[in-house]
Amino acid sequence: MAGELAEAEALCRVFLRRHPRDVSAIRMLADIGVRIGAYDDAENLLLRCLELAPDFDLARLNYAALLAKRHRYDAALAELEKLLAKSPDTVSYLVQKASILVGIGAFDEAVALYQGLTDRLPDQPRLHMSLGHVLKTVGRHDESIAAYRRAIALEPELGEAYWSLANLKTAEFSDADIAAMSAALARNKPKAQDFFHLCFALGFALEKQGRYREAFDAYAKGNLVKRNLVRYDSFENHRTMRRLKDFYTPAFFDAVAGAGCPTPGPIFIVGLPRAGSTLVEQILSSHSAVEGTMELPDIISMARRLGGKKTLDQPGEFPENLARLKPHELAALGTEYLTRTQVQRTGKPLFIDKMPNNFSHIGFIRAILPNARIIDVRRHPMAAGFACFKQLFAKGQNFTYSLHDLGNYYRDYAELMDHWDTVLPGFVLRVRYEDLLDDLEGQVARMLDFCGLPFEAACLSFHETERAVRTASSEQVRQPIYSHSREHWRNFEPWLDSLKLALGPLLDRYPI
Repeated sequence: MAGELAEAEALCRVFLRRHPRDVSAIRMLADIGVRIGAYDDAENLLLRCLELAPDFDLARLNYAALLAKRHRYDAALAELEKLLAKSPDTVSYLVQKASILVGIGAFDEAVALYQGLTDRLPDQPRLHMSLGHVLKTVGRHDESIAAYRRAIALEPELGEAYWSLANLKTAEFSDADIAAMSAALARNKPKAQDFFHLCFALGFALEKQGRYREAFDAYAKGNLVKRNLVRYDSFENHRTMRRLKDFYTPAFFDAVAGAGCPTPGPIFIVGLPRAGSTLVEQILSSHSAVEGTMELPDIISMARRLGGKKTLDQPGEFPENLARLKPHELAALGTEYLTRTQVQRTGKPLFIDKMPNNFSHIGFIRAILPNARIIDVRRHPMAAGFACFKQLFAKGQNFTYSLHDLGNYYRDYAELMDHWDTVLPGFVLRVRYEDLLDDLEGQVARMLDFCGLPFEAACLSFHETERAVRTASSEQVRQPIYSHSREHWRNFEPWLDSLKLALGPLLDRYPI
């Protein structure tokens, strides 16, 4: 795939040297740029395309989609409205608009738009699936199940619809469902998109029936296929973590003391996925002064931009170039983050950014937002590791598709968090998932105190809080806290040796 894109890019560039005003070729090169993650280049190319051909509607649609991908929703919506003014019934425009409405949190409008599209095109399974996603986000559980079931009825081998149903975590699968998924797997080629979705969904269904050996086999098969389709280098991740520890020293933080934007608004929840971060977010966002948003990409995006990376292969200059920034430049970066995230907020004093991977950017956050709060949600590495292994993520988290990669990643994460505790004592509050299960009230009081907030009883009845939740735990956090997940990984322990081996001495801190 990567080789084919590189070849296509080279051919496009050769053609454009001879025909520099060919807008179709410019748009094609931009599309390649999006696929390889070169978003800046792709955006410039699409702008050039529209400069040469303002009525090139496909290029404008691509531009709107790229703006949305970069979370510049207002600008994306403005481009969509230009297209819809010319052609208000074009399905591709309406689908893109619905996606943008989800991005900005206008869920009621998105639901209405998707419902209108499914009424108009009742035989399109992916429209029903998209409707199901939004209904799930806003807690309309039964309706989301019906939408996913409708998609499956229309396309029985649509693996993503099966997985979406499983990803509710509360849906029930019948023996007939299991037989249907098994038959679909037998017909699908391992490289097909539907194949690994079906594997994860089948694993979930078998697990619910207590058929743990068969469930693990399904999860393992899905992970193997998915691992071969993503890019992840465990050794490179380790080198990156070591580089961060080498740069972020007490001397650096002494040098930037007093710099950055002093606004105390953000609460960053970090850690591993499936470690309890959505639960903590739901608890805190039940407070009248706190707003839950989503896993915001802005810190990672800003760090990548500062590093000057055009592709994922480039090492970049971040974080070393932070040492060259003046106090007002660090403050401007903090203000930029607050401005970029404004679209996700409604004006409460504090808001949550629960991008788990931000744990590697705690030093950057301290430099630009010194009064931010950081909460590290930590779950036992065996429980967290297996929970990630059986979760198919919509995007990113490429370390989760191998037990060995998961163990190495957890060790790197724990060691970097130890570093932050050393160089920034007291800046991070650690909350153990297991402690939340044992002493909810005590841990809630501890978190609120850390955030400078008075106690509110609503935080204890967090499952009654009505808000959109966009992660895999969306249905679980709408229920009272439960403890049966604590040791659930032990049902699969006979097949988790590679995870234990990779975790190594870290397990001395978390005995099993």
